[in-house]
Amino acid sequence: MGYYQYLRQAWKKPEAIYKDKARSWRQEEVVVRVDKPTRPDRARSLGYKAKQGFVIARVRIKKGGRRRKTIHKGRKPTKVGLRYYRPEKSKQAIAEARVARRFPNLEVLNSYYVGEDGKYNHYEIILVDPNHPVIRADPKINWIVNQRRRVFRGLTSAAKKSRGL
Repeated sequence: MGYYQYLRQAWKKPEAIYKDKARSWRQEEVVVRVDKPTRPDRARSLGYKAKQGFVIARVRIKKGGRRRKTIHKGRKPTKVGLRYYRPEKSKQAIAEARVARRFPNLEVLNSYYVGEDGKYNHYEIILVDPNHPVIRADPKINWIVNQRRRVFRGLTSAAKKSRGL
């Protein structure tokens, strides 16, 4: 077996890997730029290359269900619609959109799960700089040069799942 296969097997029981890391991640900012991916096997399978123009960012999303804002005008309490609210996007798709707002000059390529603790889920987002000459010269990734804000149009794999594609 190769190195990446061992890594993939280790992430099938991930608690031992990220439990200590999740403690330090909790103290960091919500969106953090990372030097290299926590899961290189997963990042590479989703299109990441260790070259200029590729950026990895880790983001944390609060766990649990999401509630709508309370309406304080005249309504019957059962009709306010606060309790069984299901957002259309997954937490991973929301995480991608947050990172895209933080880095407006980069395009979101894909994302993957890296861990959780009692309060947060953590995802790593693969971003690509479409204006970088290395990206423009690479025929495997230069299709992203013509893409604009694909994460907000539901074109990443996490968003496609919620769209039923």
